[in-house]
Amino acid sequence: MKIPALISAEFRRLTATRMSVIALIALTLVPVLYGGLYLWANQDPYGKFEDVPVALVDLDAGVPASANQDAADYGAQVADQLLDGGAFDWQLLGADAAAEALRNGDVDFTVTLPADFSAALTSAGGDDPHQATIVLSTNDANNYLASSIGSQAVEKIRRSVAELVGEEAAGRLLDGIADIRAQLVTATDGATKLADGADDAVAGATTLADGTGELSKGAETAATGAQTLADGAGTLASGSARVASGAARVADGAQQVADGTATLAGYADRAGDAVDRAVGLLPDARADIERALTEHGLSASEVAAVLAELDPLGDALATGADRVDAAVGKVDALAAGAAQVSDGADQVASGSAQVSNGADELADGAGRLASGTSELSDGATRLDAGAERLRAGLGTLASGADELRAGLADGVAALPDASADLRAAQAETIADPVAVDSSSTAHASDYGAGLAPFFAALAAWIGIYALFLIVKPVSRRAVTALRSPVRIALAGWLTPALLGAVGMVVLFGVLSLALGFGFAHPLGTLGILVLASFTYAAIILALNVWLGSVGQFVGLVLMVLQLVTAGGTFPWQTLPGPLAALHHVLPMGYVVDAMRQLMYGGALDRVAGDVAVLLLWLGAALGVAIAGVARMTHRRTLRDLQPSLIG
Repeated sequence: MKIPALISAEFRRLTATRMSVIALIALTLVPVLYGGLYLWANQDPYGKFEDVPVALVDLDAGVPASANQDAADYGAQVADQLLDGGAFDWQLLGADAAAEALRNGDVDFTVTLPADFSAALTSAGGDDPHQATIVLSTNDANNYLASSIGSQAVEKIRRSVAELVGEEAAGRLLDGIADIRAQLVTATDGATKLADGADDAVAGATTLADGTGELSKGAETAATGAQTLADGAGTLASGSARVASGAARVADGAQQVADGTATLAGYADRAGDAVDRAVGLLPDARADIERALTEHGLSASEVAAVLAELDPLGDALATGADRVDAAVGKVDALAAGAAQVSDGADQVASGSAQVSNGADELADGAGRLASGTSELSDGATRLDAGAERLRAGLGTLASGADELRAGLADGVAALPDASADLRAAQAETIADPVAVDSSSTAHASDYGAGLAPFFAALAAWIGIYALFLIVKPVSRRAVTALRSPVRIALAGWLTPALLGAVGMVVLFGVLSLALGFGFAHPLGTLGILVLASFTYAAIILALNVWLGSVGQFVGLVLMVLQLVTAGGTFPWQTLPGPLAALHHVLPMGYVVDAMRQLMYGGALDRVAGDVAVLLLWLGAALGVAIAGVARMTHRRTLRDLQPSLIG
């Protein structure tokens, strides 16, 4: 009997009755029911979040307007955004109603914005900065994944609020920087004017210092001259005093001389008359002269001398009378001149007194001038020193003004001259500086497509496992009659393998047509499903051949092991060490990996490696099954004769 005949015989047995046909169809469709229904239920759960009931509690009291802050109610803003966004079935409730709804399972989680939400968000500008809090309340008794979803949702809310507040704060900061820049520009202009003025002031101070230096020298010279003038004025005053004193004495003497000459003139006149009379009356005249001379204070010797002179002259008296007359005229002229001299001496004495007084006043003024010019010289020296200090200080001011201007100019250059639109864009970037540019070498269209490789691979195992509940692994009649282990084993393998392949084709149709999953390589994906079914059939066949009903149970254990080690949900690297090692051994992980590459458009060279491992499992399992059948053809045991407890 050949292999097709053995397969045909087994199919006839499986379809002998209506119930057996129903059972065969039902078990063949087990992978479709398992994989199709599960993936249908989980095709796009994230797209259904809008139906997940979530309580939103807004207790935020907001913050009033102040000098540095506009009025804000971030709680209301967030609540409005959440309600309008429709990410969940948000229900705006009070705190007590939300807690009761969470306890009763009416909502999956609650999000509470506390009373100080806005105050905390705006506290960064005050003296008590602290973080705002968003309170997430969950109830794992309702659904554990809902709690995880709530955590992710609150993180998104936190991030969006942080971006909102950060953008506003950054906007205020950038506006402030723009204002500072404008003020710095004004200050730079002022510093430029200050620097220019300081340079002018330095030039003026230099000129002033030069002038005060000349002034100091001139004042010193003036002080010296004033002192010399004072000394000369003192000498002049002293001399003029002496002159005035001498002039007074001269005036007195001149007056005396004038008086004497006047008297002498009178005497001369009388003498002339007397001479004239004496010419005739010489003797009487002699006596009168003697008496007159005596009366005028002449001594006796002088009188005697005069008389002695007159006596010899008696004869010549006539001659001498002319001479006396002439002499009298001269004496009269002398008396007139002496009077004039006396008057002039009086005028000189008066003028000398005035000169002495003026000289005294001049000496006093010169002294005061000398003192003033000395003080002027000292002041000019101090002024010159001050002017030098002023020049040095103004030089420092000019240098500082230049540094200030340069520093302000550098500050202006360091601050960007941004427009309002640019500042708004900058604030938005500062609030959310990092964007994620996602790219995928291979992309699953949705959550269900992401799980499809794992559940399709698992459904293939479940389908083969279920088929072995009604399919006989090995025909004992064939073992007894044919004694051909290879044909018997291959026939026992191909029957469930072909049925499993039918189930995989139907499952592929459900995934692609009913659920709408896309396949980058549809024929390759279908081929992997069929290869997986063939490989699983060989493995379970080998278990049944060697272990019988125990082998069927071991197949169940292998399914559980591969359920956790295939890496269908979480990455296999998250598994404990022993289970991670099994991931590299058991075949289901390679089926999942090959399906992902073919379904999402991944690396085909990895598919080749996965196929090689599956073929290795297939060949090894068939070899083990053939060896088991060969053992059965040579010897039979009581266990072989006992009916199976399972099938």
